[in-house]
Amino acid sequence: MRVITLNLNGIRSAASKGAFEWLRAQNADVVCLQETKAQEAQLAGHDVEMPGYHRFMFDAERPGYSGTAVYCRETPRDVIRGFGVDEFDREGRYLEVRLKDVAVVSLYLPSGSSGPERQASKFRFLEAFMPHLRKLGRRRQPYILCGDWNIAHKPIDLRNWKSNQKNSGFLPEERAWMDELLGGVGYIDAFREVNEEPDQYTWWSNRGQAWAKNVGWRIDYQIVSQGLAGTAQHAYIHKSSRFSDHAPLIMDYRL
Repeated sequence: MRVITLNLNGIRSAASKGAFEWLRAQNADVVCLQETKAQEAQLAGHDVEMPGYHRFMFDAERPGYSGTAVYCRETPRDVIRGFGVDEFDREGRYLEVRLKDVAVVSLYLPSGSSGPERQASKFRFLEAFMPHLRKLGRRRQPYILCGDWNIAHKPIDLRNWKSNQKNSGFLPEERAWMDELLGGVGYIDAFREVNEEPDQYTWWSNRGQAWAKNVGWRIDYQIVSQGLAGTAQHAYIHKSSRFSDHAPLIMDYRL
């Protein structure tokens, strides 16, 4: 099973840069997209079609903001938009498709980098989301949670970790939350099961020469529940073309 996750930083913008042309050639079973920044009705005339796939979207109420999407080959037995917290469901941050053998979530956590108010919102999200993750982890059906988590977990996951310890995305509280998720709660960072190398990043600032110098952060993950431990076979961050400030993360699982 091949699963791809990508923060588009605007579905129409990424489409104009060839994102869907590339996606159509990847033979993925599921594609999870974040930060679509568009209502579904605004997609007419844009290159966002994936023949042979079902498309589901969860748009933010606010135009041009947030939003998630999933394209999948298999017809889901259920599609869930939101995880029951109004503040974040209005922003279209959680879209779940339940397939025959696995449930897949496209997830977009808030960023706190624009100031204290957004960081406070991010902390509220983390507090509200952990009980939901615990509930999912107890289900018989395994889960793959894909997307932009907006947290670099460990020093290996960003280039300049020492100077970023007081910045959103690498705060001690955020990293401790990830420790709990990948420790006591029992989820697994599937990428790190198959790739423990440094300098593996999925996001680069548009400032300076971050992309060219690979001064990045690994904040896009595929995190799996215990039932999928050891099933990740291959992981690849696609950098030879650029569709947004994030790179696609492609993972193959043996289910």
